[in-house]
Amino acid sequence: MKQIIIFLLLIIAAVIGYGEYSDYQRYNSPNVNYKSDLKIDLNYYNQELISNYYKAVEDLNSYVKLQWTANDIDVRAPEDEDLETKDAVKKYADKLALVKFYEAKLHNSLELKAEGKNNKEIQFLELNGISLEKYNNEQHAQLIKSLFKTNTKLYNGEKNAIIYEVQKKLVEKGETIRLDGVYRIETLNAIKAFEEKNNLLADGYLDELTLELLFQN
Repeated sequence: MKQIIIFLLLIIAAVIGYGEYSDYQRYNSPNVNYKSDLKIDLNYYNQELISNYYKAVEDLNSYVKLQWTANDIDVRAPEDEDLETKDAVKKYADKLALVKFYEAKLHNSLELKAEGKNNKEIQFLELNGISLEKYNNEQHAQLIKSLFKTNTKLYNGEKNAIIYEVQKKLVEKGETIRLDGVYRIETLNAIKAFEEKNNLLADGYLDELTLELLFQN
């Protein structure tokens, strides 16, 4: 009889102890502050996005703590698979995805600035999917090609803007010629060398195919 009483007392003590532990666990959640190893651009061109990022982080932390204290669910490492837990985990994943989205944009902006780009260039890149530099180059190339006529003939000693722009491009690609806008033998040979490298008719005269490849970014 004495042993039974002792056994029952031990069970009661264990139940009370577990209840105290559950209460402690519920109201003393582990560290729920989201932390990232990524550095972000605090001088991002859109300051509202930075504000939204911090709000999203705060919302994520609050949600983790709420689920822990109110529902006994650790959404970061759930132990159960009931519908309530699955729903909580899904909402957590959505909130985390939003944080990661903001974080990726801000981190990418910081990396672009490390490459020398400024806020204006980064904004243009994000809005248009192309760098401002590449866009300007393409516009410039289109202008040059629009000035060129298929039947344009180049003669020795001829001087014009198209020849000058072509010379600049040839120099960029490694040719050593004078930048004076004058079509002479050295320019002809440089064009011919470029055409040979690109499997075009190597005659040293400009045509639409040569211009297209020459001004290709």
